[in-house]
Amino acid sequence: MAGSALRVALLQLSYPGTQEAAWAKAEAACREAARRGADVALLPEMWNIGYRLPNPDDASAVQAWRREAQTLEDTALVRMRELAGELAMAIAATYLERGVGLPRNAVTVFDRHGETALTYRKVHTCDFGDECLVEPGEGFSVATLDTAAGPVAVGAMICYDREFPESARVLMLKGAELILVPNACPWDRNREAQLQSRAFENMVGIAMANYAAPDENGGSTAIDGMAYGWDEETQDAKARDMTLVKAGGAEGVYLADFDLDALRRYRSSETWGDAFRKPRTYAAMLGQMVRDPFVRRESRR
Repeated sequence: MAGSALRVALLQLSYPGTQEAAWAKAEAACREAARRGADVALLPEMWNIGYRLPNPDDASAVQAWRREAQTLEDTALVRMRELAGELAMAIAATYLERGVGLPRNAVTVFDRHGETALTYRKVHTCDFGDECLVEPGEGFSVATLDTAAGPVAVGAMICYDREFPESARVLMLKGAELILVPNACPWDRNREAQLQSRAFENMVGIAMANYAAPDENGGSTAIDGMAYGWDEETQDAKARDMTLVKAGGAEGVYLADFDLDALRRYRSSETWGDAFRKPRTYAAMLGQMVRDPFVRRESRR
């Protein structure tokens, strides 16, 4: 592995049934990732409860579900923070987070020193479904993560977030070089194309970890964000496959090496990202009015 390569472990796991078993399984997967030289380990979405949501009309089930929410002070997440320091490897831990009001769908990145580098709450909650029970996050943030491969600017978006171009765009504008994407949904060619587009248009690396079968169908993916390379024979740019890893449905720890130096060279010379944008023409994107056919009564703006 080159000196500038950042190794990300996609922890494609199936949920074992209880929080205690889930965190034990996450620890075992993190230890395997560290043994194999990973700098960052990424869990699927809302790992502590296996992305389980109750029927919103069942009050007792909702209350029981809310009691399963955790905070960074709870034993399991304290243990994950300590584990990151023990393994000298960043860990992106996902969980239902206890809040003052509704719980939140969160990911916290603990750095290799055992410190909290970033906590992000899902902005684009699936308000058309049972995620109406989750409080949407307020924005996107980027943190500089200290790794053995050097500092890297990292952001996060969770599952449905990646279906909105604005999510990755804002993270790129805030400096993100790598976007971590915890996921919990069936993976298909259209969602894969969306994710490829987010990487292509922003020139960012993306690492997505999904649940293994039978919870979902896997497909955990890493994309390096460099859509074109130089062809010495033709002396011209040539399209290239950005995919570093594409898992099948089976459980496993899937490793992806991101060449940070190559990505930074590419970002400094190519035309996408923020190089030729025309922000003065984008005022409509900030409007609050929703016009037909997109009016949805469940939407929380």
